[in-house]
Amino acid sequence: MDILTHAVMGAALASGVAALRHRGEELALATRRSAAIVGAAGLLPDADALIQSGNDALLVLDYHRHFTHALAFVPAGSLIAALLLWPLLRRRMGFGALYLYALAGYLPHPLLDACTSYGTHLWLPFSERREAWNLIAVVDPPFTLLLALPLFFFLRRPDSQALRWGLVLGLAYFGLGFFQQQRAQTAATELALARGHQATQLSVKPSMANLVLWRSLYVHDGRVQVDAFHLGSSLRHYPGASAPLLDAAGARQVAAGEARRLQDIERFRVFSDGFLVVDPRRPGFVGDARYAMQPTAIAPIWGIAWRGAGAATEFVSHHDFSPAMRRDFFAMLRGRELAATR
Repeated sequence: MDILTHAVMGAALASGVAALRHRGEELALATRRSAAIVGAAGLLPDADALIQSGNDALLVLDYHRHFTHALAFVPAGSLIAALLLWPLLRRRMGFGALYLYALAGYLPHPLLDACTSYGTHLWLPFSERREAWNLIAVVDPPFTLLLALPLFFFLRRPDSQALRWGLVLGLAYFGLGFFQQQRAQTAATELALARGHQATQLSVKPSMANLVLWRSLYVHDGRVQVDAFHLGSSLRHYPGASAPLLDAAGARQVAAGEARRLQDIERFRVFSDGFLVVDPRRPGFVGDARYAMQPTAIAPIWGIAWRGAGAATEFVSHHDFSPAMRRDFFAMLRGRELAATR
C-alpha cells in the first residue's frame, strides 16, 4: 500500500501496544506518542525500492516487496529499525520497549501489501510464491482515514478509546473487501461462461481508492479479456477490451534476436503474472495488462521498452487520465450509464 497508510497503521498498532503496557500511568499519553513515532518506522520494508541499478531497469521490480517483506525477516527488520531510532529515543524508553514498538510497526507492512494486487514475497526463504489477495487497492483513502482519524484522537486524549474502534473498522473494511471480491469473482465467472469462454487466470481487483468498482481479467484462447463491475446494491457490468497475450513466439519477435532483451521480457512476464501485451499504439512497448487507468481498458500504466536495436531495457510508466477518461471512471463508480452507450 502507499507509504502514508503504512506509517499510520504502524503508528496505530505501536501506540496501542504502548497503551496496554502503560495503562493507568501518568506518562501514558507521552509514551503513546513516542511509540507511534517508532511504529511509523514500519515504512522500512519499502527501503527495498532503493535496490536499483543504472544497468538493469528491472532490478527494482525483482526486489521490491521481496526479502524485506518476508514474514521471516520481520524480527530482523524490526531490529534494524530499533537500532536506527535508538540514538534518538534512548532517553524516552528502553531498548526492549523500542524493539517491541518497532515490531508492532513493521509486522503489518508486509501483510497490508499482500492484501493488494501487486504481489508480496511473504514466505521467503521457504517459497518464492507471491501473495496478492486483491482485497484493497494500493491507494485507498477511506481505509487510511479509518485509521488516521482515530489515531489522532488517541494521541491527544489519554482516555480515548478511538483507536480500538479504528482498528475494528479497519478489519471490517477488509471483510467488506472480501465480500465484494467474491461478488466480482462470481460475476466474472458467470460472464465468461455466458460468452462461451473457458476462463483461466481469472483475477478480480478493486479499482483505485474504492471497493465499489472492480476490474476483472481472465485469459481465453490466448487473449486477455477485461471487464468492470459496479458492485453496489445491484450489480452493473461494463464490457471491456480484449487483446492477445504476448506468447513465447511473440516475445522472440519483439526481442529481434537480442538475448538480453528476451531475458528481460521473460523477467517482466514473471512480474506481471503472465499478463503481457503489446500495445499497438506504443511501438516497442510491452506492458503489464493487470493495471490500466480505466478498469475496462487494456492500456498498461507501466511496461518495458527499448529505444532501438541494442538499447538497454527501460521501465516506463504511462498515467494519462484525460477528462473523458475521468468522466467515464466516475460514471462507472456511480453505477451510471457511460456516455458512449447512451
